[in-house]
Amino acid sequence: MDTWMWIVVIAVVVFAGLIALGLNRRRRSHLKDRFGPEYQRTVEAMDSRRQAEIDLRNREESHALLSLQPLAPAARERYQTRWAEMQSHFVDRPQVAVADADSMIAQVMRDLGYPVDDFESNAWLISVEHANVVAKYREGHDIYTMTVEGTATTEDLRQAILAYRALFEELMRDSVDAEQRS
Repeated sequence: MDTWMWIVVIAVVVFAGLIALGLNRRRRSHLKDRFGPEYQRTVEAMDSRRQAEIDLRNREESHALLSLQPLAPAARERYQTRWAEMQSHFVDRPQVAVADADSMIAQVMRDLGYPVDDFESNAWLISVEHANVVAKYREGHDIYTMTVEGTATTEDLRQAILAYRALFEELMRDSVDAEQRS
């Protein structure tokens, strides 16, 4: 090949590399924006940033396949009433209140259309649209586990209720927003 042909080949390769680099940066930026702190938590939990980003994209794809539906107004009202009752019983029976909160979150998720299989898959899927509170969900569930083991303090139990409440309120708010868009 002559010199000009080599220059063209090198230019095409460099140009393709720049395009690929730009696409990777755009994808990474999208994932960071969408998942917030969950992005960094996933990167730290995986062997590489690439694996973490594949995991996050898999979450998005799995989430897109769900048939999520907003809660009916009556269901929302029922859950909000149950939540208020559960909180009011916290002083007398904090361990029961935490167990009820954990159970209620799973029921709300099921009613919204999430396949409530186990905690990890719940957190994995909920992180797609609720990345800002998935850490709270994990915190609440960790304390629930401590409660079952009998090692949670009263302050731990209070923190669990606060953590679960953050997700509960966001699920209720999103359900109202989704209904209003319909």
